[in-house]
Amino acid sequence: MDIAQNNTGEKVNTISTSLQTNIDHLKQLFKDDDTIIFRDFENAENQKIKCFIVYLDAMVKTDSINEFIIKPIVEGRIRATASDLLNILIKRVLLNCDLEILPDNVRLAEYLINGYTLLFIENITSAIAINTKGWKVRGIEEPPSETIVRGPREGFTEALNVNISLLRRRLKTPDLTFKFKELGSKTKTKICISYINGIAQESIIAELEKRLNMINIDGVLDSGYIEELIKDAPHLPFRTIGTSERPDVIAGKLLEGRIAVLCDGSPVILTLPYIFMEAFQSPEDYYNNYMFSSLNRLLRWFGYLLTTTTPSIYTALVTFHQELIPTQLLLSIAEARQGVPFPTIVEALGMLTVFEILREAGLRMPKPIGQAVSIVGALVLGDAAVNARLVSAPMVIITALTGISSFLIPQNISIIVVRLTLLLLSAFMGLYGYMYGIIGLTISLMTVRSFGIPYMLYVGTGTINFDSIKDTAIRAPLWFMTTRPKFIGKDSQRQSGELTKEKKVR
Repeated sequence: MDIAQNNTGEKVNTISTSLQTNIDHLKQLFKDDDTIIFRDFENAENQKIKCFIVYLDAMVKTDSINEFIIKPIVEGRIRATASDLLNILIKRVLLNCDLEILPDNVRLAEYLINGYTLLFIENITSAIAINTKGWKVRGIEEPPSETIVRGPREGFTEALNVNISLLRRRLKTPDLTFKFKELGSKTKTKICISYINGIAQESIIAELEKRLNMINIDGVLDSGYIEELIKDAPHLPFRTIGTSERPDVIAGKLLEGRIAVLCDGSPVILTLPYIFMEAFQSPEDYYNNYMFSSLNRLLRWFGYLLTTTTPSIYTALVTFHQELIPTQLLLSIAEARQGVPFPTIVEALGMLTVFEILREAGLRMPKPIGQAVSIVGALVLGDAAVNARLVSAPMVIITALTGISSFLIPQNISIIVVRLTLLLLSAFMGLYGYMYGIIGLTISLMTVRSFGIPYMLYVGTGTINFDSIKDTAIRAPLWFMTTRPKFIGKDSQRQSGELTKEKKVR
């Protein structure tokens, strides 16, 4: 296709030899934008070397511009002809390790928005893009959503280059690979695919790249956008893509053959494939004694069972199956329910809704106030509701047990959906409804896959063996875990078996 020309005969998408023409073009490009800064200057000894720089305010380090761009050109002794001037500036004058020659004006705006300073020279039809990024970033600190007692205290930040450096510090291998893409027609958000070459499966990498290439959206502001657009089983409440703000967790996942997706502007990193077992694992499990870690994992499984099934079983027994309750307990429940005008299902729904309101209010309010509101609100409302005969005392106990148990598995939205589904089925069909719900839930989970990997990996009887259960509901000693998770990593060998043999001899 022919390229249009302006009145001077120059091609529209080429950089003009006239500095004023280039300035006018940039002012038209960033119309009514007061953050764009222009600065013209010339060499002190050779006034024929005239330049101007342009950058966006608050996106650059002005000290770097003054010290490494303006000062060398203004004060330097530059001996060069017009044809050699560009080369001389790049090789002998400009003190910056990251710069690029732009032969046209197609990508000028992109470089400016990304924190580069553009240098234009009189009678030169190319510009120099110099990296002078200097915006403020949040410091590295412990993630508030993944606090632990023992282990590293570092967490990811919103700066992509900082997050990459945190991973490189932990995985000092040339096999650690980073591939970059841009998503969002307006935001141009840079994302990074990270994996260890030789461990991650090529088929999973190819599937991830295929799904990312299919994304056509105007803006990506957080990794949550990407998660929702590429996840398997999007209509199920269960997570099929893992998330973490901890570099040690992501490094451990990469060593197992998983793939990480980093998003510029987000401290939350995605990992895939993701299986159901991972929801009950904590990074601290690998830093403590294996017996204590295994006990904690079993406790989380028990907590998940309590928080999802306790309200439904209680409702089914009290409503339909009173004969299964011991006589003394049944009499106590009947006495506590005297004067309560609502059926058990209404009690349960009301109390669980109030608990979720208090939990959400405590989470969104300032931390010191939020804790007080959660504790005082639960105590006052629970006691007032019992005294007013709006709910029974056993239901308050059931709600408290359900709510406290849910904190053992943080950030798991599936808990609320599963609990509500089982509660409604139990309220209409008793224990039969509860069993139908469990069967339907199991069938649904067994059919889900995460990037080709079965979501319930190591749960079905066909995949259970000694090697597969070393790091699932329990954690075996590190000297026993000689292989990586089956089906996820390509290179299955994690360590030699010599240490295992020595431990057995001891």
